Amino acid sequence: MPPILVIINPSARGDRARALCRKIEALSARAYVRITNGPGEARALAEQAAAEGCERIVAAGGDGTINEVVNGLAGSKTALGLLPLGTMNVFATELGLPIGNLRKCWEVVEHGLIKPVDLLRANDRHFVQLAGIGFDAQIVAATSVDFKKTLGPLSYILSATHIASNKPPNLTVRGGGATRQGSFVLIGNGRFYGGPFVLFKEARVDDGMLDVLIFKNLGYLDIVRYLQAIVLGNHTALSDVEYFQTAQARVTSTGPVPVEVDGDVIGTLPVTFKVIPRSLRVLVPRANSSRSP
Repeated sequence: MPPILVIINPSARGDRARALCRKIEALSARAYVRITNGPGEARALAEQAAAEGCERIVAAGGDGTINEVVNGLAGSKTALGLLPLGTMNVFATELGLPIGNLRKCWEVVEHGLIKPVDLLRANDRHFVQLAGIGFDAQIVAATSVDFKKTLGPLSYILSATHIASNKPPNLTVRGGGATRQGSFVLIGNGRFYGGPFVLFKEARVDDGMLDVLIFKNLGYLDIVRYLQAIVLGNHTALSDVEYFQTAQARVTSTGPVPVEVDGDVIGTLPVTFKVIPRSLRVLVPRANSSRSP
């Protein structure tokens, strides 16, 4: 059987990285582990391996690691496997992987089914799960790696509290046959955001559509109201929230507004978002193969 390249999260270092490497190699004789040394290396490794005909490549880390590997695999026939080891693991949750059970996740890598899913693009950067414009991206930019390691999801909440005191940007979203205004925007491929929360109710990872949420206001009370509605599952019924689907959207602003995809800030507006339908092959549990995650 051919070896399976496993690319480990660049945030893993020293003894922790070596221990993780041994743990993954113990799962299967087919596992060939590479530990990256910094940003961009995971993409380069994946791109090279795909060009050499590697059938399966595994991203071992969080959503940011997955994003790097995906950008290396874009346009290839190589299948993506996941070992979810990050803070949120949103895409792995979307695909129904057994989060927290490394051995069962590896069974999916070796014995799961290959499912074609949509690949999304923000200008020239591909992503698989989520893009945030404005508030969301500011939180990502303000939350350091060390802060996330120490506090986990709480780190994002603390960053959000600080950012909410700033004046929100004025964003213009063109898509779905209309032009809309808002204070911050989220664009999704799947249903989930931040782990277990279903943000995009109509989303499917293989429907060829962007799911767009526009939040009109951004004061402290507005944020609390939005969060409460998301937890209750009725946020799309709010009068100052718009939700629609489209194959393409362009987001602009009058000033520099940050944009993040899959948890990494990639630059500032303007950005055009597009879908490349069912162009990424991912390994999913057999129980999930009959439905669109």
